[in-house]
Amino acid sequence: MISALNRLADLVEKQLVPEQTATELDVAALAKAAGTTEYHLRRMFSSLAGMPLSEYVRRRRMTVAAADVVRGQDDLLSIAVRHGYGSTEAFGRAFRAVHGAGPGEVRRDGGPLRTQPQIRFRLTVEGSIPMDTRIADRPAFRLVGHATRVPLIHHGINPHIQRFVAALPAEVHARLKALSGTEPAGLLQVSDDVDQDAAEGTELTYLHGVAVAAGTPAPDDLDAIEVPAGRWAVFRTAGPFPQTLQQAWAATATEWFPSNPWRLRPCPSIVAILERADDFSTATCELWLPVEPA
Repeated sequence: MISALNRLADLVEKQLVPEQTATELDVAALAKAAGTTEYHLRRMFSSLAGMPLSEYVRRRRMTVAAADVVRGQDDLLSIAVRHGYGSTEAFGRAFRAVHGAGPGEVRRDGGPLRTQPQIRFRLTVEGSIPMDTRIADRPAFRLVGHATRVPLIHHGINPHIQRFVAALPAEVHARLKALSGTEPAGLLQVSDDVDQDAAEGTELTYLHGVAVAAGTPAPDDLDAIEVPAGRWAVFRTAGPFPQTLQQAWAATATEWFPSNPWRLRPCPSIVAILERADDFSTATCELWLPVEPA
């Protein structure tokens, strides 16, 4: 996987060469050659790089373009076209989003510039703390509960989810618990419709609910997500919430997946809250990630 990610980073650099700018980045072909899927490769890149592939490509392209802008040998339209943009307006918006200033300002003042170095992935031997993991083979089931659209936040508490759950009356939680009928057990935090290239701030579907057997009818006032049969890697965590859970999520990408013959498959990710403090400062959780043999 590390070598595949580095080949992907090399492909990005080749695409930045002016004569290759219009060439589409063929992630699917690279994933196939590496014996994995585009979905898994993109998700691993995002997890390890801290940004989705599309954002990395944009930052690298604007880093290279900034050198042309500062050099001042060509007009801005020529630079825009060279880097794959059809107009100076479109180029200017992308440039400003990365550098915080337009190309005209940077040409005049020499900055500010925010450089994105080329990413290289290296294997670091960690593994000193064993991960409490099991593989669960589950038939199809349904997730039922209350759903909303929220922005993706990688670190810390998501205030949008926090407000959504806090607004649900106590009787709603009791009613959902009574509906729970299969694993994952208990009240669940479900993330669905997460794009494989999702940047922070991208919207996803969040469902606060429970799992029931396939075919179980959901009350009319509840939302439902159908989950196909498949295998799941289940990681148990205990400690400060949500920090411990988020650290475990990151460790699946840096330690667990590179060390085990599994890869992610498209499906919702699920967090089961098994025990928690009254103020939710600590919790014991299970993180359910959908997997398939690599």
